[in-house]
Amino acid sequence: MPSPPGQLWRLCARIIPMTRMPLEHLLPALNPSGIRGNTRQNISSIAFDSNHTAPGALFFALGGTHVDGHQYIDSAIERGAHAVMHSRSLSTYRPEITYIQVKNTRRALSRVSAAFYRHPSKKLTAIGVTGTDGKSTAVSLIRQLLEHVDIPTGIISTTTFEIGGEEKMNNLRQSTPEAPYIHAMLREMVDKNQRHVVIEATSHGLSPINCRLADVEFDVAVFTNLSREHLEFHGSFENYLKDKTRLFQMMAESENPGAFGVVNADDAAGEHFVQAAGSRKILRYGIQSKEADIFATGLITRPDGTDFLLHTSGQTTQTEIRLPGLYNVENTLAALCAAAELRGTSVHELASKLPELRGVKGRMEAIRGNMDFHVLIDYAHSPGSFERILPFLKTFCSGRLIIVFGSGGERDMEKRPRQGALAARYADIVFLSDEDPRGEDPEKILKDIARGAAAMEPKKNLFLIPDRRQAIFQALKQARRGDLVAALGKGHEGSIIYANHVLPWDEAEVCREALRSLGFEA
Repeated sequence: MPSPPGQLWRLCARIIPMTRMPLEHLLPALNPSGIRGNTRQNISSIAFDSNHTAPGALFFALGGTHVDGHQYIDSAIERGAHAVMHSRSLSTYRPEITYIQVKNTRRALSRVSAAFYRHPSKKLTAIGVTGTDGKSTAVSLIRQLLEHVDIPTGIISTTTFEIGGEEKMNNLRQSTPEAPYIHAMLREMVDKNQRHVVIEATSHGLSPINCRLADVEFDVAVFTNLSREHLEFHGSFENYLKDKTRLFQMMAESENPGAFGVVNADDAAGEHFVQAAGSRKILRYGIQSKEADIFATGLITRPDGTDFLLHTSGQTTQTEIRLPGLYNVENTLAALCAAAELRGTSVHELASKLPELRGVKGRMEAIRGNMDFHVLIDYAHSPGSFERILPFLKTFCSGRLIIVFGSGGERDMEKRPRQGALAARYADIVFLSDEDPRGEDPEKILKDIARGAAAMEPKKNLFLIPDRRQAIFQALKQARRGDLVAALGKGHEGSIIYANHVLPWDEAEVCREALRSLGFEA
């Protein structure tokens, strides 16, 4: 099976503690249709990539879009696998190997991973955050608020892993890692005396197709917002919504009698999440709904933050955040709901901590220098996130708004012209460039986006430059006093994925290099 990025394997080698468990102890969680061989032998690790299978491993043959793990069973055995979990009959069975056939190897991988690491989520208060946009920021804000009140908290998010006080960037290019890595990290958090964890619960991670989070017991479920995304995977918006609401269904099934949900009252999809929570307590927040449990009014926005009045029933507090954009007020309200309820305190008591909250790498990150124009990077890559960020950028731009962005290959193609239309509505100059073309033709992706920007004139205020480094350079070269140049879609990500190679990438550093080449200090 093809290797994951080297960074992924090095990280996982660090976080997965060595342990041994009799294979027969892992089987009660399953309903095998067939077993061949000795189930009393010890299993020392779990593997689903033949290239990273260690001696004594239990290897899972996973089906996939591009490869089938059944083709790599022999390779895994050659590397030392003692047992194999498979979903279809095999042509050859080796007498020294134990074979377990199940209906769904991905579902089995999740169940076995939880059992192998001794169900660590049951020892933690697990807070899941789902939605289309704002997940990583909300995860970080919840953790910061809990840490402010002396509750040690771990993180598993698109941007960051935080375990036992050690924070590392997530360079896996998977917002929700596969089940063995999830449960290994949770086990390490337990072993390092953390009792809370905030997990970014993506639709891919929640989906029964992938089962990455299927055996995490969630005590708190948080919903940020919902807009069209990842339909190439889910097939329809209805399926996307259904997979998102699974987090609230899982919370509702928690053994914790105090489990609760947090829902954005301003979002049209919010009631779907309320219904999914069953009889569990729901806290609502908003900046429009005045009937929410907590809401904000009197919002005064600045380029670097927002002042607002924080309301609950019968009490109001003046406060501020030093994070730009109204969407960050929403993220902060979500975090306040979750942290205050967990701490057993009022959101007003936590309000004094809000000015100390910091943002997430690659999210509205300013590139500093001696320019007379502004430069920032952000992860915005969906129509929903464009609708939130572009009006904000335009409002605080005294000159022209220049944006650089693309769209992911082998992903939702219908969103591309919508991105183009939003860019044309708010931006003065648009540079379309590679985001992650994967197996698609990069120029075709850019032309798909450009169809939505029909009001713009090619080579005058609309430029198609697949080479992202060159696109950023040209955008910065055009900038003049008062302009704002925003590079969108990559944010914190450490690579650009092409059909036959992966290009290491650091968006912030690429911007700095381009500025220095233009004679600026950055």
